[in-house]
Amino acid sequence: MKQKHSNSTASKFHAFHQICNLIPPHLVSKLAREHGSKSDARTFTHWSHVVALVFSKFTHCFGLNNLCDILYQFSGPLSAIRGAVPPRRNTLSHANRERPAAIAESLFYSVLEHLRSTSSGFGARKYPGRLKGLKGAIHLMDSTVIELVANCMPWGAHRRRKAAVKCHTRLNFQSLLPGYVVVDVAREHDNLRARELCAGLKSGEIVVMDRGYVDFNHFKDLSAREVVWVTRAKEGMKYDLLDSKPLEKGGKILADEWIMLSNQCQARRIVAMVEVDGQEREMVFLTNQLEWAASTILALYKARWEIEMFFKELKQTCKLCDLMSYSANGIRWEVWTALLVQLLMRYLAWCSQWGHAFNRLYALVAGLLWIKRDVLEILKGYGTAAGSYKLLARPDQGFLPGLA
Repeated sequence: MKQKHSNSTASKFHAFHQICNLIPPHLVSKLAREHGSKSDARTFTHWSHVVALVFSKFTHCFGLNNLCDILYQFSGPLSAIRGAVPPRRNTLSHANRERPAAIAESLFYSVLEHLRSTSSGFGARKYPGRLKGLKGAIHLMDSTVIELVANCMPWGAHRRRKAAVKCHTRLNFQSLLPGYVVVDVAREHDNLRARELCAGLKSGEIVVMDRGYVDFNHFKDLSAREVVWVTRAKEGMKYDLLDSKPLEKGGKILADEWIMLSNQCQARRIVAMVEVDGQEREMVFLTNQLEWAASTILALYKARWEIEMFFKELKQTCKLCDLMSYSANGIRWEVWTALLVQLLMRYLAWCSQWGHAFNRLYALVAGLLWIKRDVLEILKGYGTAAGSYKLLARPDQGFLPGLA
């Protein structure tokens, strides 16, 4: 008689069920009541709405019909996920348009807080390289533009023949998770959102921002709050030179000056040679930190590259560039759902000590959605269980034209 071999990765629930179980029970209905949207749901509940949108990010659906057709074929396994039901096309379109997207926003932050409370080590890592000695929290601030169809979405008019929305993000450098996100039309300038993004920063913390957020009055307020800021200077910036530091000859630092900005805010101006695409370029950096070494300031700005990788994961891997909704509210639902899926994937990576690229993790999980296998056990079987939590990427994967 042949001996039966048990499969160590077998599970009672399919992989998609396990992923949805990371969201606390009754949280979605609770948030719907708080936002006054509970009465909108009849047969198509808010939970079914969230499950459908999460599924769309895994399967890269290009339209509502595409999504509804697939979910209808899996209506049986779908009902096991806390009674979720497949939507009809018009029902899903109405939900995206009418139900407040603030529900999805609150859901993201609530799930993030829940995962941090249940797994205390989630999102904790040491600063790399020259930043190891810094004690304050480091925040990275930037925005990314998501292109839309101009003739279908006139509310998002960006230029003469284009439409787009912009996702402003403040990313925690230690956890590589967003601390604050604003989704709005792309036609407004970045510096109009700078104060909102930095409102929650505390004394001693560090914010590294793109030069699109340059606002001298805002910098003055941050300095008064004892928040350290680092950015690049815009061309033609006017200032008064107060003092300059002596430098070694032949070094990469060309100037290290103490200046007064046009609004009487004191700052530090550093001119350095930086290698970009194999060639050295002269760049000018601004900060209110007068004591740290110039190399530390440059290392801080270099760390801003992590937010570009974050946007790459969001737009390419989570397919945020392929949106199904035409309404502004529906677009916000999809953006916050993509952020939620990215958060859940990073949590799975942390639990399984995943050490490969994020897109490989995403593709593997997407292929297991309707298979009854233990997701964590499968991920641990990729030879990374004894390693450290680090999502690896190659330099040539870091940037693609048009995604910044």
